Amino acid sequence: MQQILSKMRKAIEEYNMIEEGDKIAVCLSGGKDSITLLNGLKALQRFYPKHFELIAITVNPGFDFFDTEILQKNCDELDIPLFIEESHIKEIVFDVRQERNPCSLCANLRRGIINTVAIREGCNKIALGHNMDDVLETFLLNLLYTGSISTFAPKSYMDRSKITLIRPLILLGEKDAKRFVKKHNKQIMPKVCPMDEHTKRENMKEQIFLWQKDIPMIRANLFGAISRNLDGWKKDI
Repeated sequence: MQQILSKMRKAIEEYNMIEEGDKIAVCLSGGKDSITLLNGLKALQRFYPKHFELIAITVNPGFDFFDTEILQKNCDELDIPLFIEESHIKEIVFDVRQERNPCSLCANLRRGIINTVAIREGCNKIALGHNMDDVLETFLLNLLYTGSISTFAPKSYMDRSKITLIRPLILLGEKDAKRFVKKHNKQIMPKVCPMDEHTKRENMKEQIFLWQKDIPMIRANLFGAISRNLDGWKKDI
């Protein structure tokens, strides 16, 4: 946990993610990243000089394998209120529209529900479990498939909802979350989405792994270029 907390606190302070009196909704999918984020923020809450509240929000997309009991157990252990919102995402995306590339629509529907619940519960911030690997994969996907040089920012304010999105795990890699849940025997959802391992993002993950064999510093180089040059990544201290 010490390594997780160290990198999380560095990201939070460098990009001014948490302020006194914040009420933060953790977007809890049940995967390793969101479980790591939930535990990390709870541990940070105990000693961080700026006081903040935590709740967790889960959107049940309607998949047969989606196990809300796992999520409830994790939140109960940490004494964090969990709000489970039922949805028709599976029906809309896969049954009615039969999307060939469902990720974008699914994400938009899920994001809308989370925003609505966060506002209803009086939150001013939503914490997402995106890590450094997600940053790099999104950057390369945008570059190669849309011709744009962009990725999501560590912190972003949404004008319409008046909610700020924060990503405290951006300095951690996917392997850090894997290591955390294994070491601490955290129960996670074995499968979060039926499209797992069958997406362009997964292909990009594999491509970065192959590049790393010839260019060992590729991940650090890409992340450094992003943090130095993209709008929204300037340190806010």
